[in-house]
Amino acid sequence: MEISTTTHNLTGTSSADQETPGLSQVLPPLSLDETIEQILGGFGRSQFIQAILVSVPALFDAQQSFISIFTDAEPNWRCNFNTTCNSNSNICQLPKSAWSWDEPSHKTIISEWGLECASSFITGLPASAFFIGSIVGGLSLATLGDIRLGRKNLLYLSCLIMCFTSLFTAFSINIWMYSTLRLLSGFGRGSITTCTLILLTERVGKQWRGQIGTMTFVMYSFGILSLPAAAYLIRGSSWRILYLCTSIPAISYCIITYFFVYESPRWLFMEGRDIEAKAVLRKLASIEGNSLDLELSSIHLGQEISTSNPHKLMDLFKRRWALRRILATMVLGFGIGLAYFGMLFGVRNLGFNLYLGVMFNALLLIPTNLVTLFFISRWKRKGSLFAFCIISGICSIMCVVVGSSREGIQIGLELASFFCTSLALNVLMIFTIELFPTTVRNSASTLVRQAIVLGSVFVPILTSGGKRNGFLSFGTFGLTILLCSFIVIILPETKGKSLFNTMDEQESMNNIIV
Repeated sequence: MEISTTTHNLTGTSSADQETPGLSQVLPPLSLDETIEQILGGFGRSQFIQAILVSVPALFDAQQSFISIFTDAEPNWRCNFNTTCNSNSNICQLPKSAWSWDEPSHKTIISEWGLECASSFITGLPASAFFIGSIVGGLSLATLGDIRLGRKNLLYLSCLIMCFTSLFTAFSINIWMYSTLRLLSGFGRGSITTCTLILLTERVGKQWRGQIGTMTFVMYSFGILSLPAAAYLIRGSSWRILYLCTSIPAISYCIITYFFVYESPRWLFMEGRDIEAKAVLRKLASIEGNSLDLELSSIHLGQEISTSNPHKLMDLFKRRWALRRILATMVLGFGIGLAYFGMLFGVRNLGFNLYLGVMFNALLLIPTNLVTLFFISRWKRKGSLFAFCIISGICSIMCVVVGSSREGIQIGLELASFFCTSLALNVLMIFTIELFPTTVRNSASTLVRQAIVLGSVFVPILTSGGKRNGFLSFGTFGLTILLCSFIVIILPETKGKSLFNTMDEQESMNNIIV
């Protein structure tokens, strides 16, 4: 088949170059990113199926992250007949015979283990332990996604650790065993969302990067949405059943789909595994026939890249531009994380039905992700991120100002704040991927993700205090995200920019001053 003289192969030459002396000097060779862009620039059926398979673990992540809203809740109680207690009585000052739970005592850990009078530290320990474990796990596993395990293996390892420990959690005998298993479950989930997001975006062209990246958030929202539905369906059963219902399907899914998911071709090239990378590109390619064969046969970049030893997490802290970016995104992540998790956990302080409160917030994530899906390609990252954080902070603070006397307005402000916080979170994660090259992208994204989780560690304590003083919860959430948003000013705009592979390439192509 004759190849058009205007078609370039990977080395930057064309059939016309062989006939016209000096033309090859005019046309520069294509970079690895440009080559992958040509092969994966479109979006075919194979890429769509892979995107679905990879994004589902985010659903399991969401379930385990917020399952304690139901399993660790304090149930309603009532006074028994012929007693002097009333609805305003302090349950801890009443004899056991004077009151009883409205529902079976095995519904939550509070009623089953008699923790109704325990300190807020004890009752909030399991939820905080989960997020502390997530921070430790994320930081411990971060570099494995860039160096040894790769994106796919780390994703499935993390998911299986989280799900197996969640399965064992169902057999806890006291609060200490329960908290320890929640800590280990959090350790496993530390890298799930990050690996999912990176594996999705590294296997498509930049035209589809933002849209495909939002699939992570869509599945995450479905995970949150499924929780109140599952909890309501088994509302008369033990809290242990909810752990079994969420962990067993997740374990089965991971074992079955592992063999059908492809590794990131970008990461394979970074490791010098050219043959495997080309095989993945061939399966994912949006072009066919001789054009694909020509592109693949011209790739000879693996050895050059693999010998550059770029896998240094410390590069993020040694280079001034990288340090500035990672610290700024982590500050943003902390503020957004505190507000995001705070809204979900704090909804039980607003006096609404717990199932409906979580359901309303979860339902709001669907339009949030749809808005992100259709508009992320148009939004400038800095401006949209700043605007969403400011609006979220104002609405959250207004929840305190309005007070519980105006329930309709208060829940409306809470939903508006959560909507903007969710949009900010979506933009931040995509923004982070675009700010860093392939060699440290997983590590950088994980650090930002852990900053988000760090904010969530304080949420159980703040929401507990918020029952007595509303500003400790919604006021703190709003003020924090409001102040953190201003740091976005020092970050560069990345909308429509190419993804780079190494730190040196990012510096040279962007003319960064080191």
